[in-house]
Amino acid sequence: MSYEIIKATCSNKNELWEDPEFPAETNSIFYFQRPAFHFVWKRPMEIFPKPSFISSEKGVSFDIVSGKLGDKWLVSCVSMLYLAKGLFQKVVPVDQQFDTDYSGIFRFNIWWCGQWREVLVDDKLPTINGRLVFLQSMQTPQVWPALLEKAYAKLHGSYEALKYGNLLDGLAHLTGGITESLSDVNDVSTLEEILKGSSLVTAVYLPEARCPSKPALQPEMNYRIYRVEKVHGVDGPHHLVLINRPLKSGSTKILHLVDSTVWKGIPSYERERLLSDTRGMWMLFKDFKQVFTQLEIVHFDAETARLESSLTEKEAWHVEMYQGSWRRGVTAGGCRNNGSFLSDFFHMNPQIQLILMESATVIVALNQHSIMEPKVIGFSIYKIPTYLTEPASQSFFKGIKSTINSQYTNSRQVSHRCELEAGTYIVVPTTYVPREEAEFSLRVFSNGLLDMMVLDYEPQMTKPIWNCPLPGLETTGFVQYEPLFLQLADEHKTIDVYALQELLEACLPNDYIKSCATLDTCRQIVLSIDNCTGRLSLAQFRDFIFSLRDWQTVFRTHTKEKMGVLRVERLRDALHEVGFVVPEQILALLVLRYMRKDGMLRFGDFVSAVMHLHRAFRLFYSNDETSYKGKMKLDLSEWLKYTFMC
Repeated sequence: MSYEIIKATCSNKNELWEDPEFPAETNSIFYFQRPAFHFVWKRPMEIFPKPSFISSEKGVSFDIVSGKLGDKWLVSCVSMLYLAKGLFQKVVPVDQQFDTDYSGIFRFNIWWCGQWREVLVDDKLPTINGRLVFLQSMQTPQVWPALLEKAYAKLHGSYEALKYGNLLDGLAHLTGGITESLSDVNDVSTLEEILKGSSLVTAVYLPEARCPSKPALQPEMNYRIYRVEKVHGVDGPHHLVLINRPLKSGSTKILHLVDSTVWKGIPSYERERLLSDTRGMWMLFKDFKQVFTQLEIVHFDAETARLESSLTEKEAWHVEMYQGSWRRGVTAGGCRNNGSFLSDFFHMNPQIQLILMESATVIVALNQHSIMEPKVIGFSIYKIPTYLTEPASQSFFKGIKSTINSQYTNSRQVSHRCELEAGTYIVVPTTYVPREEAEFSLRVFSNGLLDMMVLDYEPQMTKPIWNCPLPGLETTGFVQYEPLFLQLADEHKTIDVYALQELLEACLPNDYIKSCATLDTCRQIVLSIDNCTGRLSLAQFRDFIFSLRDWQTVFRTHTKEKMGVLRVERLRDALHEVGFVVPEQILALLVLRYMRKDGMLRFGDFVSAVMHLHRAFRLFYSNDETSYKGKMKLDLSEWLKYTFMC
């Protein structure tokens, strides 16, 4: 139910909402571990005399601490979000309070699995001795930090899962952007170039023995970088960087961290110009690059950037996104370098074609949607000479080297920044291990014009699948079938499904081929050949037997690993040899319907798939409209008829 409906229902019943999806139980806090202390879940009104969702007082400091979970990375994420007021109000709707309309329900917006998701939570919070134990505001009774953490924990399945989170994933989830980390940015022009885009640029302060300490900076926390300015002092030119993080409780605002001698050597009018920007404090770039050795950046699409006033004038990224999945036997081909013979199936992975109109900086970000058991993921980029209209083949990848390879990791996101020339590229996102299943989203950011399309096959029937015997050869290899057929046939010399099963059981030479003598496969055969009578003639049966021999040859050709069974990854190639080209969604349905638990198909499964496809193509092309429009018009009765025939 929606937030409004739940709130109205609770208000009418005069009761406070309790979230059934994330109950106030120990399992919602620690899933694997069991703490030595006892939690009591309390609502804010049971903790504070006058709780508030967001404090309305001006000048309230940022006094948020992580509590017993120790997830400082989340505090750092929240602090960066807090500085970007437009994004903050997107994630934390500020129109929520403990007023007369209070019903114990609160809502947040978090970027999750490739889209903004509204997350609803009740306001029961874990406490020990009447005090909050996790993310909290130390000096004020505002509870948005604790409730935001609860909403985030709900998506992860427990509070415990947040112990294993990281800053880049958190920034992505709380802003909707893609993230990347850059180390040792020693060139001021590089930083200036990064700041031109619609990106939130941050740097973490990690004190090291080799660098002079900066007592004014808070260790292990991120600072937002706003701008770089070049000024001329008495001792020459200087580059200064404007940085900030929310002011801690009891702290005094600092205007700059520049050595007093250097600062006084800057003309007064330049100092006044710098200090007119009250968003943070200035420091020399030469000091900045010593204490901030790593940048952590969030890049935004145009829609998200519009939410934050400090980004509206920045250069917009050109963005494309694709949401897909790795499915066993369909698109889960694994990494090219996993060391397994299954690397032969690398070409099965999703293939996304990029066309760059000009040379550009491109950032590719791959996000997996696996929460509890993340896979090791990554991607490769290939520059190709010509535009493709269908996926590149196995032989194509064997003859080409990748242009770019990302790292492979079990992080929620893998991103890579690269400089690409104008041209056409294929991005291949993969799990490291073949056959691992997961959903993913792939986003591509470019500062140049970009076009993207997913490569897939158009459905085709490339040749007739029936091998009708030549005149005079009708009885060759068929003599053993005809007497029994006539014995089982009715007065019209036709047989039904049950007689067909009995006939195949009796006449097929071995168990390998007899796997197509199941009742289900026989039903597929009859439905594919006849015209709704449910019976086969002798001529139809003869055509089937001759075709069966051809399909058996195809099946054997593709059963390379184990005699008598077809690895599901080879199904598409086997179907192509029979005469069918199928797109990803259709192949996925065939795999779902015919793959065995061991990831294989028996000969009978393969025959059923062939019959199923033949019937679908025949029904489509038998419709008068389809021959010239490529579309099919059906009324409800026809739709139901065709559905049951397939």
